[in-house]
Amino acid sequence: MRKSLRWALSLSVLIGTVAPTGVATAADTDTGSTAVVDSQSTDIKDRILAIPGMSLIEEKPYAGYRFFVLNYKQPIDHRRPWAGTFDQRISVLHKDTDRPTVFRTSGYSLSTTPSRAEPTRIIDGNQVSMEYRFFTPSRPQPADWSKLDIWQAASDQHRIFTALKKIYGQKWLSTGASKGGMTATYFERFYPRDMDGVVAYVAPNDVVNKEDSAYDRFFATVGTKECRDRLNDLQREALVRRAPLEAKYKAWAESEGATFHTVGTLDKAFEAVVLDFVWGFWQYYGEDVCDQIPVAKTATDDEVYNTIDAYSGWSAYTDQGLEPYTPYYYQAATELGSPTIKQPHLKGLSRYGYQPASNFVPREIPMKFKQHAMRDVDNWVRKNANRMLFVYGGNDPWGSEKFHLGKGARDSYVYVAPGANHGANVAGLVEAERNNATARILAWAGVPAPAVQAAQPLARFDARLDRPVDEDATKEHGLRP
Repeated sequence: MRKSLRWALSLSVLIGTVAPTGVATAADTDTGSTAVVDSQSTDIKDRILAIPGMSLIEEKPYAGYRFFVLNYKQPIDHRRPWAGTFDQRISVLHKDTDRPTVFRTSGYSLSTTPSRAEPTRIIDGNQVSMEYRFFTPSRPQPADWSKLDIWQAASDQHRIFTALKKIYGQKWLSTGASKGGMTATYFERFYPRDMDGVVAYVAPNDVVNKEDSAYDRFFATVGTKECRDRLNDLQREALVRRAPLEAKYKAWAESEGATFHTVGTLDKAFEAVVLDFVWGFWQYYGEDVCDQIPVAKTATDDEVYNTIDAYSGWSAYTDQGLEPYTPYYYQAATELGSPTIKQPHLKGLSRYGYQPASNFVPREIPMKFKQHAMRDVDNWVRKNANRMLFVYGGNDPWGSEKFHLGKGARDSYVYVAPGANHGANVAGLVEAERNNATARILAWAGVPAPAVQAAQPLARFDARLDRPVDEDATKEHGLRP
């Protein structure tokens, strides 16, 4: 009885109360004050802010849209909603309540600059974006890291959807790229009745964490042999010249105030960056720039050092580089898994090999790997996928371990864009697959049949809004999806 009463009281703080006049009152748990917003207002900002627990951070103008950055109060633990809350950042790119809505996730921090995911442009709709829990500032204080898992994050998304569905009543699609595509897939697994379709881009699916031979096969065959050899030779050369390059690295770290407490030593950080070089090249670039890689035998120390920096980033495994991504490495070490590749061309030179994700998380945070988590999702997708589209890049290493569809899948597809990297999208698919994918996205969004048959995006391309689907990961260094 006492527990039930406590739950009810805490829930009233989370959801606020509704006065008899139809005016919503959202309680501010920090100040104890109550903000009153007219829920009958026709202005979209007032309607959004009438949602209990919702508060405005800022509104930014953009032609044809209203763009809001908001905080939404969430339970730290959705199984125990009385046990504390935190503010989670979201954004709303508002087009019209009569349009369908795309729920976009990056799996990382939230960009506060207006942007539009490819499905949002295709359906000419609204877009809601969510910052993943535990990425600052959306981190509970104090941080109980055991509450960072894929179910809790999916429950965050479910709760945001439930609140906003009352305003945006048309069809909803979820989307995301890389870890965002994984996030959209996990959301569908745990709340399959929420969305009307899913478009997951370049989403890795590491079902068995210790079995990574698919990555070895990828790196043995991607691109031309000439390009592979050029990359491998330079990577090997960086380890051959470990002493002079580490001297440069040390000087840089001292000048920048960079430290290595989490990974342990500068030497371990140095090798981790070097081992990411070939992966980073194929993840973000491709064969067309291979001739820009210096020839290992004739390259100067500066050329080797600067090339590794350009594709891997010397800052990636410093404490300062790791800290913003602690939530990702924690999840990789507890549920998502992380790749390990053999790199035989580095035999006798590599001291540590591909280090596990747990090496990049502060030691005071407890971690235990849950082997069932990814197996459960993979099994569910194979048997239950309904209106799900997975898009991969043919030259993207993360696509080595894809999601697959089984006999139980309905109206679902896995497509690969030839030659594309981690920025693969529907527009880069071969014509027949591009047309079908576009038509299915339109159909899932409930647009009129003639538009579905035309299979063309409903909104014009906007160079400012329509940045790459993996904008939150592109040009960030370190081995992360």
